[in-house]
Parts: sequence; structure tokens; C-alpha cells
Amino acid sequence: AEVESDILRRVRTLLRELDGHHPACQCDRGMLRWTLHKKIDQNPSNSSILVRILVKELERAERGDFRHYIIPLLHTLMYTLIKAPCISDELCSRVYDFCKKLLTLPKPFCTIGLDYAVRLKMERTAPGMLYQRMVISEQSLKSDPYPYQEKIFIFADPELLSKAICNALVTDTEAAQVSQSPRACMCYVIIHAMQAALGEGCDVSGLKRSLQDMPMSDVEHWFRQVVAAVECAGNEASADRGQHAARLEKIYCAVLSSLQAGDAPLGGMQGTPLPNPSISFHLWTEDDQLWKELVLFIRPLSQSCEPDCLSQDLDNFEIQDIISDCECCEQTRFSVLSTDSGIERDLPAAAEEPFAPCSTEIEQSRLQRKGGIKKKPSPLESMAFLQAGCNGPGAKPPAKPQRRPGIPPEPAAPLQRLHTARIVLLGDDRILGRLAQAYHSLRKRETRRVFLTPRLNLQFYYIPVVTGQPNTLAVADHAATGHEELCEVARYLGRADPWYESNINTLCHMIPKLATMPSSPSKHLVTDLFITDVIAYYVRMGIQPVCFQVYAVKVFFNDPAQEPAEDVFLTELRTQVQESISHRELSMTKKKTTLDGPGIDLTVTYRKVVVSDRAKELAMSLRSTGLVMKAIPADEAEDMVCLNVNIAEIVRINNLSGRSFSTVANRLKTRNIKIRSTEQRPFTVCLDKDSRRAYRNVISMEVSPCLEPSYCLQKTRTMKFSLHETEDVGLVKYMPKSLLLPINTFAGIIQ
Repeated sequence: AEVESDILRRVRTLLRELDGHHPACQCDRGMLRWTLHKKIDQNPSNSSILVRILVKELERAERGDFRHYIIPLLHTLMYTLIKAPCISDELCSRVYDFCKKLLTLPKPFCTIGLDYAVRLKMERTAPGMLYQRMVISEQSLKSDPYPYQEKIFIFADPELLSKAICNALVTDTEAAQVSQSPRACMCYVIIHAMQAALGEGCDVSGLKRSLQDMPMSDVEHWFRQVVAAVECAGNEASADRGQHAARLEKIYCAVLSSLQAGDAPLGGMQGTPLPNPSISFHLWTEDDQLWKELVLFIRPLSQSCEPDCLSQDLDNFEIQDIISDCECCEQTRFSVLSTDSGIERDLPAAAEEPFAPCSTEIEQSRLQRKGGIKKKPSPLESMAFLQAGCNGPGAKPPAKPQRRPGIPPEPAAPLQRLHTARIVLLGDDRILGRLAQAYHSLRKRETRRVFLTPRLNLQFYYIPVVTGQPNTLAVADHAATGHEELCEVARYLGRADPWYESNINTLCHMIPKLATMPSSPSKHLVTDLFITDVIAYYVRMGIQPVCFQVYAVKVFFNDPAQEPAEDVFLTELRTQVQESISHRELSMTKKKTTLDGPGIDLTVTYRKVVVSDRAKELAMSLRSTGLVMKAIPADEAEDMVCLNVNIAEIVRINNLSGRSFSTVANRLKTRNIKIRSTEQRPFTVCLDKDSRRAYRNVISMEVSPCLEPSYCLQKTRTMKFSLHETEDVGLVKYMPKSLLLPINTFAGIIQ
């Protein structure tokens, strides 16, 4: 009773924090959920008590219409249930029935309820299945019945975070991987599956001793047997919990056959650790680093051909412009390297014949670049490397046998997304701006040549981290570079999802504080567990995306010889009048300022956003010192996807004392806007609050929602065959038009 009342008190404290009643000690903010789960980990036999309390609180929240409690309680319950050594079928049944009730509620309740109901149905038939799948995928254990792999990539910008924070995160992620050998993880899966199915009848201590004494080959054998039994029971429609328990009991007896019966008494319920997921930490120093890491995750260099061979393949490879008319894909394009000419007599032996004498003349007659520097290409860019990556499970084999006439071809096996990359971004809005750039670049690569999309499930997560002192890279043009100004996305996500606010936004100042703590045993006890555990909890339970519109900007410079630049931004675009350089410009500017006031004359053409969604083109001329475009809504009530533009307009006032000027905020909502300096005076453009992404000497710019590159390509192809069609027809109608960046939270946006 005392244990139950203590757990109930902790759960109620957790709910009070969701209502905005923060704990008296501010250092406890965000740690209530973690301490609750740690208490259960210390005594796993209390898992059933916590699950029972959480079910009662869920039912009470539903009756009392406290909907904001439901998703946090449900996530806490499911995480406890996955880690629990054994939960009765009666308790699982109550949770399953509650999840089915959520199907009558709006999103995200029905979405989360359906997902958990499907998982619980399998867990009731095959206890331990959720734990088993999580460990297999996160540790990339080889398993034919469940061949999925996951990996967490933490990306941090070394120029935005202090060296102490980066070093602390590197140390923590490395420490989390030390004790996680494949053998230990296989033993965890075997022990947890046995205990979940057999309950009190499982001799956990004897099982551990038996597995410890076995050679690695035997551990792998029993691991495969257990995984096959659990997966078989979970996927069978007519499977029964009793049959599954009987199947595992046979394996259990076989594993323990080396021990004499009665050697050790049954020790009751014992917890099996849930290993930390596979985490790699990366300092984001190169623009295409994200793409390279994802390619290496699917196809490690150790499994491909040698880099020298790949470079030679590239040297002999002809580049063709396949998609020459698609504006959004105007980067270097490669055709797919084919090893089959399609001619019957072209047998592989022909490749070994010496080259014909005329081959050198033909080679010399080709167009060549002269006077350039030959750069050794990266092995990751090679067609041979990417095609080698295609030869994984579910992929088409590179060499086909000759097809005999009259025999229909075998259908190609569909590609499966067996890999999941969970990208965790640490920092402020500026690193999200870099992510938007990298994601847009990745989508363009995939449009030119599909490689990652059919094989990889890509998930994005964001943890705000702000150092105590503003970094030197904070944008100098900003009037305010405070923490709130740099974490607009985190504030929006926190308003939309209270559980994100409670668990993730609290890390904003906690991670820098823990990183700069003096070294002590208590510090290591907290940091080594807390930061890694919270990241693991976030990526495991945060599966509801919040999608942000990416905006494209095209800037034109005052030098006609300079090509216009194209870029994308996620949170903010800011302009400011540029100081004059030449004496002539300076004198003209002073004269103009005396007559018309500070700033420059601008022509603004935009499409006004209205509730009816009807296009309304407007134009105006004004004098301004600068403007700010915000893409993140300041208020959660604003559900229209648009830019909030705030123009600092200079208004001239004539009175008896003379001429004076005042600044008026001119606000408008739009999705498409064009701004031009009528007097050819340049201004600067800064994207996503990042001074590294600033453009100078700009006289004109165009901003619009960024289009999905695959939509642009398909639209271009359609336009070739129907020149007079302006509306989307055919396949284009069903393709996503805008490029959206999904960031996962625990609930998505609660309506």
C-alpha cells in the first residue's frame, strides 16, 4: 500500500506539471517522468502497480474530459509496459479497450490510439514482442523474421554550441554504447521473452547462468529460435497466448537442460534492462554531411567495392542531362550505370577482349574539359557504390539470366524500408535552417536519382539547446537575440504539445548546465543516465510529426553580371538597408534622407492570404528601413500556413516646427511576395537568424512556398505533352505540392 501511494503521488505530481503548476524546485522540471521510470527500473515487480494506476488515471481523464492528460499518461503507460518483465492479460486487455475508445476522438488521439491498439493486440498474443522488436531494430541484430534496423544520428553545429557542451554529449553517447555487445542484447531478448510468457515460473537466475556459459554460436541459435517463436505468434491471426507460452517453455527447458533441476530457487520477477539505442554524434561541418551519413547507414563502405575502383568508374562515366527542363533540379545529374547492354551476343566474356585500335581516337574526339583541376570524387558519389547498395534485401539483382521465349518474367520483389534513421538536431532555430537546406538538397538528389527514399524511413527530432551567453555567430542585425527569439520552433512545439514542453523544452538550459558542472561522481550519475535516457525516450515515443512549410527565396543583386541566388528558409527572413560605400552614393543618400527620411524606397507586390483562400494580388510602394518575415505562427490559434510580414515603414509628418519622420509597423499575411528597391540602393537579406546565410548587395527578391522537387519534375514532364494545360492533371494532382519539414513530437498538434 505504501509503494502504491508513493507511485500515485508521483503520477499526480506529473499531471499537475501539465496544468502549469511547476514543482517548487525548478531543477526538477522535466525530470518527474524520468525519476518515475527510474524508480520502476530499480524494482521491476512494481511495473504492474504503475500500469494499474495509469489505467485508472486514463479512465478518470476520459470521464472528466481532461484530454490534455491522455497522451502523456498513455506514453508513460506504454513505455512502462514495454520494459515490464510481465504484465497480466487482464491489465493488457484494459489498456487495449481504452485505446479502442480513443478511435472516436479527433486527431491526434485517434491516431495514437490506433497505433497503440495494434501494438497491444500483438503484445497480448505474444508477450514481450514490443521489447524484442525494439531491441532488434535499435541494436541492428541480424534477424530474418524481423529484419528492421534503426539508428539515431545526433547533429550539432560546433559554431552554435560551446565546446564543453559538444564534448559532454560525445562522452555521454560513447558511454551509453560501451556495455552493449550483441551477445548481451541477444541474452536480454531471450530472458525477457521467457519471463514475459512464463511469468513466475521462469528461473531468471538459472537462465542467465546457462546463457553466460554458452558459446556465442549457441546463444545465436537460441536467439533465433525465440525470435521466430515470438514473431510467428504475433503475426498469426488464430494464435493463442497459451500456445505461445507452451512453445517458449520447450525452448526454455532446452536452454536449461545443462543445469540440474532444483539447483536454484525461483527468484521472482527480475527486470531485464532495455539497452540504449545505437547513437552516433556528429559535428555538422559539411553541407552534404547528412546525406553522406544516411548513405553510409544503408550501405557501409566496408561492404562496397574499393574507393579507387569507384573513382575509376567515375572517370570513365559519361554524364547525361536527363532532366534538363526541370528548374528545381539544375545540379549535376548522373545516369544510372547499367551493366547490361540488352544485346544477346554481348556476353560477359566480351569485356575481357582487348580494346580496338580506334578506341583511342574515339576517346580523344570526345569533348574534354581543359585547364581545370581534376578533383578526386568521393566514393559516396559513385554510381557503382550506390548500385552496390541496391543489392540488399528486396532489391533487384544486378545480373539477370537470359530469359527464354514464352516464359513470363518473374515479378521484381518490391523494395522495403528496412532502415530507419532518426535525426536529432541539437541547437536553436539556426540549426533547423541548416536542416531545411539539407532536406531540400536531399529531396533534389532523390528526384534526380532515387536511392534513399524506397529504402529509408527518415524521422526528424529537435531538442532546443541554448548556451548561457549569446554566441558570436548570433546575427548582428537583430535587435533582440534572446533565448526566446532563437527558439521560436521549440516554443511553438511546446504550445502544441504539453508533453514536449515538459520533457524536451526543459532541456534547453539543462544540457548546458550539466555540461559545465564540475566533474564529480554525482555529476556522472546524472548526466550519463539523464541526457541519454531522455533522448532515447523522445525518439522511441515521439512518433507524431508536426509539418513546417519550407519557403524558397530568390535574390537578385545590383551587379547585372552576378547570377541570382536561390535558397530556402524555415523560420525567418530579415532585411536591412545596406550602408553606402562610395562617396557619391553616400552624399546622395544623405540628401535623400534629409528629404524623405531614413531607409529606401521599396515596391512590394504580394498575394494576400484570406480565409476563403481566393487569390488577391496587391501592390504598394513605401519607404522602409527593413522588414521581417516570420514563418512560425506566434499564436497557436493561427492555423493558416503563411508568412507574417512586418515592414518598418517610414512616414513623413509635416507640422509647424518643420518636417519629421516616424516609423509605422505595416503588417500583412502572404504566401508569395516580391520586393524591389526602386532607387537601386542595395539591402542585405539574412535567413533563419544565421549571419553565415546573409546576402549583400540585393536589390530585389522573391519569396514563395518551396515546391517538392518530385512534383516539379512530374509537372515538367506533364507540360511537355500538354503545353496549354495550366492546372495539375494526371499523376501530379495526387503528389504533395509543397515541401514540408516534419519534426516529431509526442502528440503532434492537439486540436
